[in-house]
Amino acid sequence: MPFTFKRLEIPDVILVQPKVFGDERGFFMETYKASEFKKNGIDYDFVQDNHSRSQKGVLRGLHYQLKPMEQGKLVRCVKGRIWDVAVDIRKGSPWYGKWVAVELSEENKLMLWVPPGFAHGFVALEDGTEVIYKVTKEYAPELDRGIIWNDPDLAIDWPIKNPILSEKDKNLPKLREAENNFEYGGV
Repeated sequence: MPFTFKRLEIPDVILVQPKVFGDERGFFMETYKASEFKKNGIDYDFVQDNHSRSQKGVLRGLHYQLKPMEQGKLVRCVKGRIWDVAVDIRKGSPWYGKWVAVELSEENKLMLWVPPGFAHGFVALEDGTEVIYKVTKEYAPELDRGIIWNDPDLAIDWPIKNPILSEKDKNLPKLREAENNFEYGGV
């Protein structure tokens, strides 16, 4: 099997470790294989790939899209390092308002599956950090929503105190004020 799948503290969020074959020439790895992902609970079709580049301290998020364009995301860092965060925003979930975070980097080659019904964000820990992620639904700006990164009710332990934010991300609401049409078990 070319991947190891590990369910995190919120079991719907899955850390994916690819098997890396390396030698003096470099390395090779599979980054996605539908049959393996499906066997391990990630049974979605990916329809769009996104690629971002950020300087150290840039925080992107916490973002999500409302139904019917809710997105699951398979996130990996191909250059530099990020601290990647998923927040459960499914009403009625035993983990509602809870978050999990992992460091993804070009060195560890880990990937994070963030399912629909979660807000997602990350902070770049190095200059020139590049992130590529697959999504399960196309971008729909009219359904694009978010939660402020430093919502005190979430108490996310970000590894940076004064991030660089977009104007959009500076003005996001707290979770309790955010528009949200996700229900646990009905995502």
